Amino acid sequence: MQRPSDYQSFNQRLQGCATLIERRLDEWLTAPEKGEAVPGRLNEAMRYAVLGGGKRLRPFLVLESARLCCLPDEAALNVGAALECIHCYSLVHDDLPAMDDDDLRRGRPTVHKAFDEATAILAGDALLTLAFEILADPETHPDPGVRSALSLELARSAGRAGMAGGQMLDFRAPGANLSETEILRLQSMKTGSLICFACEAGAILACAETARRNALVAYGGALGLAFQLADDLLDAEGDAALVGKAVAKDHGAGKATLVSLIGADAARTRLSQLEAQACDALAPFGDAAATLIAAAHFVANRKH
Repeated sequence: MQRPSDYQSFNQRLQGCATLIERRLDEWLTAPEKGEAVPGRLNEAMRYAVLGGGKRLRPFLVLESARLCCLPDEAALNVGAALECIHCYSLVHDDLPAMDDDDLRRGRPTVHKAFDEATAILAGDALLTLAFEILADPETHPDPGVRSALSLELARSAGRAGMAGGQMLDFRAPGANLSETEILRLQSMKTGSLICFACEAGAILACAETARRNALVAYGGALGLAFQLADDLLDAEGDAALVGKAVAKDHGAGKATLVSLIGADAARTRLSQLEAQACDALAPFGDAAATLIAAAHFVANRKH
């Protein structure tokens, strides 16, 4: 059982990370000074998509995994910012009328509503490519081999066998009679892949030993599935005013989720099991993993 003091410490750490990442993202999303002609409306839409909202959970996991491998926050900030650019680009595109057709994101109009569909598409494209510009920057890590490894793993996590592939499966899911195995595959790709990368990234940055890297990958895999299951429960039972976006959309679209397949009570039991699985994976780190254990509790019990 997590103690109140642990939870308070975790919240302070999460908020502190969000502040650091917001500042770094603001720096990267300020119009460049290298002579590039960046259209003002495009830059404005990118900033709207990324700044001023969100828990920054994925960058937080990058910073905490780096901490476990004895690196300071500063060493991981660029990787956290790059990952958040990927995450935010995916939200911009997911919200489009051709995809999930959402009007609200984080309690305010989605990018295509605040601007227009074409600008939203281009803003997402630009955020995707900015992520790899950040990773390729020598300031991200002095070793080009490490920068290459980070770029490779993020590309895999975000691409056809990761988030984008999972989104394709999700797009075809409404009305499909998916098995539990198929649902878990979809969710591990669409949601879990970026969360897993976030947890592995600190080990890549630190050139950590294989056992530690594998432990963080195992943690990230369980945490990603827990995050999506909690999200499905929020969609089924949550309050749109608290969640910050429309709810009950999966049921309305006839989309298969674990909640619809096994029921809410069984889903909550499964969520607790995934939380325990994530925490168990961190055993090699001992007490140093307390913050990531608190993160698993946060993910499994979130209300928005």
